[in-house]
Amino acid sequence: MTKKELVFLGPPASGKGTQTDRLSKELNYPHVDTGSLLRKAIADGTEDGKTAKSYIEKGQLVPVEIVASIIKTRLKEQDCANGFILDGFPRSTEQAEMLEEMLKEIDADNNDVDFKVIYFDIPQDLLLDRIVTRRSCPKCGRIYNIKTLKPKKEGICDDCGVELTQRKDDTEETAKLRFETYFKETAPLIDFYDKKGSLKKIDANGEINVVWDRMMEVI
Repeated sequence: MTKKELVFLGPPASGKGTQTDRLSKELNYPHVDTGSLLRKAIADGTEDGKTAKSYIEKGQLVPVEIVASIIKTRLKEQDCANGFILDGFPRSTEQAEMLEEMLKEIDADNNDVDFKVIYFDIPQDLLLDRIVTRRSCPKCGRIYNIKTLKPKKEGICDDCGVELTQRKDDTEETAKLRFETYFKETAPLIDFYDKKGSLKKIDANGEINVVWDRMMEVI
């Protein structure tokens, strides 16, 4: 059985999270999310978690070596043996090279590996509109959109019956700054993976099922 190693890239609000959740459930590939892994390592009190916590408590960024170590430990776990979806890492070409070395070691005894980087491509003006119209459930975290993905009852989560909220950073001004940071730091990865022949671009503009079909064609 071919091991599927998928890296999802795309700017904020490009729809990565929605498609990742569905893909993870339907194909049973673990969703390896950097933020969640960091929080778990800290909660579990692992050595890497303790180190990460010491930086966070000082208001400093967690060194990439610690993040990479936490990810490597996760990718070695048995449920990742047939594949995984990596989200939030790498964020730079330096991190991409770290991931490459990491996977060489993990897959040393496996010659049947399919590594792909899926890039969710969508115009920035559409992303801005998605962000300012996005709402979320403060209890379960489910995401809605007041234009394209409305709850059954206006302003209320379908699952929890809780009033939906708008994140403080879901404003046009903040979104523009996030895009600026994203494209400056992460866009070079597109070129990096394109040159290696690993990059698969998909048009991320459209209904959820349409984008799903586009994604499944390249996976």
